[in-house]
Amino acid sequence: MSILNIFNSKESKNYNSPTYPIYDIKINSLQGKPIQLSDFKGKHILFVNVASKCGFTPQYKELQDLYDTYKSKLVVIGVPCNQFGGQEPGTANQIQTFCQKNFGVTFIITEKVDVKGDNQHPLYQWLTSKELNGNEDSTVKWNFQKYIVNENGQFVDFFYSMTKPMSSKITNLIK
Repeated sequence: MSILNIFNSKESKNYNSPTYPIYDIKINSLQGKPIQLSDFKGKHILFVNVASKCGFTPQYKELQDLYDTYKSKLVVIGVPCNQFGGQEPGTANQIQTFCQKNFGVTFIITEKVDVKGDNQHPLYQWLTSKELNGNEDSTVKWNFQKYIVNENGQFVDFFYSMTKPMSSKITNLIK
């Protein structure tokens, strides 16, 4: 069941307050273990839908640089998705090996999910729905679209693929 349906009847809160806490959303790691988003209260979270065979794939290195630079204030979570040009066809092991071998990725990578459409994961329902995140509706247009949540679990903004991870548009939100 969609979390949109579950929380449709909830009274809307003020502009920046989500109607459903992001920390309650369940998602697994690439290894199939639950990720407790509540563990990241007090830090910004940058969610990025990632793919291994995309023109933006070199952003893995920049995402790692961003994570290394701001890890006291920021968690980066890569979310593999194969919905854009079939550019993430790999298995969990293939994705993990690719990320570590080619880009030295140490930030969290989740299970492969759908970020749009009928099977959209609840995380992306929240990220793309003002009704849930309390801030803004959006559509995931391509791989490496970035969503940032502040240290209080409030949706802050999103950035299309062309915005580089170390862009001042992103880093100024973390500082």
